[in-house]
Amino acid sequence: MPKPRKRLGGAAGPDNKGPAGKHTKTKNPAGALAAMGNSSPEKTSASKNCGKNLSSYWLMKSEPESRLEKGVDVKFSIEDLKAEPKQTACWDGVRNYQARNFLRAMKLEQEAFFYHSNCKEPGIAGLVKIVKEAYPDHTQFEKNSPYYDPSSKEDNPKWSMVDVQFVRMMKRYITLAELKTHYQAHKTTGGPLKDMALFTRQRLSVQTLTPEEFYFILSLEEKEPS
Repeated sequence: MPKPRKRLGGAAGPDNKGPAGKHTKTKNPAGALAAMGNSSPEKTSASKNCGKNLSSYWLMKSEPESRLEKGVDVKFSIEDLKAEPKQTACWDGVRNYQARNFLRAMKLEQEAFFYHSNCKEPGIAGLVKIVKEAYPDHTQFEKNSPYYDPSSKEDNPKWSMVDVQFVRMMKRYITLAELKTHYQAHKTTGGPLKDMALFTRQRLSVQTLTPEEFYFILSLEEKEPS
């Protein structure tokens, strides 16, 4: 991402933040915060499917409020993205293997919800689209970055990022609390959110969404919060 620092992380449980998913805005004109995970690339199911199109829709977490990580403010809100040149930034800082594999599976023009995490009221703030597919995350090689990984080598980088572009704000902010109400109801009724990763894989900063989940959440924009 361009120079602002962004950070994406979990809301109802960030991906083990250390340096993590879109997390920071970096000096790259385009940036994100994921979480540090303990799983190895070989052990994650996502890595086995990395070459496959796992999903057409995504949810990507970032922190909209200032928080210092190794002296760097990892704040990055959808408003920050909107203010970037061409409203585009790189989703850097993801340090969880499964979240990284999801980034690698993303395709051009696919859409993602921009989710504000680790804040007073977590929730879905808007829509973004993928405008550059996965490439090496430069922050893994920058010693001053919160996301520096000395074990990653330039000829065999461990971590990837994508570029995202602002699409639009949600017609209204869809809060985590509202989504949780639907999730709990759908577990009983078999509704669209019954298996939503936001609640079943809380610590992942980059998550897949089924078409049913994606369009159900979009439909909430037209309704009053329950």
